[in-house]
Amino acid sequence: MARMEYCDPAQASERTREILSKNRNANIFRMLAHSPDYFEQYCRLGRAIRFKGELDPIVRELAITRTGILCEAPYEVVAHKRIGKGVGVTDEQNAALDNWKAAACFDETQRAALAFTDEVVAMNKPADATFNAIAGKLTPGALVELQLSIGFYIMTSKFLETFAIDLQPVTEVVD
Repeated sequence: MARMEYCDPAQASERTREILSKNRNANIFRMLAHSPDYFEQYCRLGRAIRFKGELDPIVRELAITRTGILCEAPYEVVAHKRIGKGVGVTDEQNAALDNWKAAACFDETQRAALAFTDEVVAMNKPADATFNAIAGKLTPGALVELQLSIGFYIMTSKFLETFAIDLQPVTEVVD
């Protein structure tokens, strides 16, 4: 159960209701909507991460889901395993993310991105060897997008856990 009430869309501004509606009134967005200005900007950056840029969407979703796992944010993990499937992450890959180092289902770029993710989350920055491994596989733009994706979803995971955001019922689709 969430630590405080979710924003009531009926009490929100027209713009906030519009953004909530575009995001299916999902619990995370209903909590973020308590701060309408931040909510709008959060959604803008989240959409840029998910729908713009040059980072391969499979690499992005593997990194985001791994970030949720490391931050112990089940809402994030559930949501992004589903989103990942929509961009080509396999069921085998989703199942292997808890112990990806022992799995054979990831290519070299995906493995380098997962190692980078692990170190950014756990150590705040990757070791030189880890940075150089992924930098050799991505363009500078894609590498920036990978790091910003990880950072955005660290923040999102911490938000979810701080406010104890409730998982959506299975019948609901959530981003």
